[in-house]
Amino acid sequence: MTAPKDKIAVGRLKSRPQFLAVRAGDKRKGRLFLLEVLDRNEPDAPARVGFTVTKKHGNAVERNRMRRRLKEAVRLNAAFAMQPGHDYVVVARRDVLDAPFQQLAAQLAERIKARPRNTRSPATGSRKE
Repeated sequence: MTAPKDKIAVGRLKSRPQFLAVRAGDKRKGRLFLLEVLDRNEPDAPARVGFTVTKKHGNAVERNRMRRRLKEAVRLNAAFAMQPGHDYVVVARRDVLDAPFQQLAAQLAERIKARPRNTRSPATGSRKE
């Protein structure tokens, strides 16, 4: 089976060092999850995504359900917004279980598209000039 041409291939983060490296990047907070983003400076490489749900958010059944909902939201609605050469880690919060799926997917796509707050555009330059 082949993937449709309009779908974007998104890789997966699988090892602990990969997840820890992303922690040094930009953090985008939301009510349902925290999104951590790291630019790997590899524009030709596909984007990669990882999911984290800590044990404080419930038993294994609930954590797996949260992870499945996030994975599906990325697959259906947010993969198009991911920039090549970037790593994304989605850290779930308990509210992911009860939130409507459309709201979850919309917030995820919005956070992925958001520009980092602490960087200036090249046209703006320094205020001291």
